[in-house]
Amino acid sequence: MNHNRRLSQAISEGDGISLLVPVEDADGARTAEQDGAEGIVVSRAVDGIREATGLPILSRSDVRTLSDGTSLDACVLRADSDEDALRELYARLYQLGLEPVIGVRDDEQLELVLDELDPEILLLSPQDEDGDPLEQVLDLLPDVPAGKLAIAEVQIRSRNDVDALERAGVDAVIVERADVSRLVGEAPPEV
Repeated sequence: MNHNRRLSQAISEGDGISLLVPVEDADGARTAEQDGAEGIVVSRAVDGIREATGLPILSRSDVRTLSDGTSLDACVLRADSDEDALRELYARLYQLGLEPVIGVRDDEQLELVLDELDPEILLLSPQDEDGDPLEQVLDLLPDVPAGKLAIAEVQIRSRNDVDALERAGVDAVIVERADVSRLVGEAPPEV
């Protein structure tokens, strides 16, 4: 049985922005958790990952390939499907007990998913090659309604990028595993 709602809880609780880390294996998941990640991202099935980490697991796999009893907690659904297929796949995620994370690339996709699905979690991942991806995420963010959770999927160059996303109201960002410990920020002062 999966742990529905864990991703939304992990990225909405606590102070600051949450770091989500793509991993290829169970050891990578353990390391990411030790380094301070608050969620794991996978692109395929990973043996032993549920035993390796207590963090929520977000899949980028095609929802049509997922089966009941999966060890995942959430799955990305890209908004580039037609509206009927999008609604059907969204319902499939709920049927599997997974949190839907709806990936949008621009204002049109964002408007479509808000009107059609009203998702709790949005993945902002612009692909416009003409501009700065970080600025594109920051430009999309004001159109995300209050109460929705936003995850940024952009190349992070420094802690300053993470700080800019956090100040703008992004709840989580996907970062490479090698970057986690340097991007976690300073530990809170002991009281």
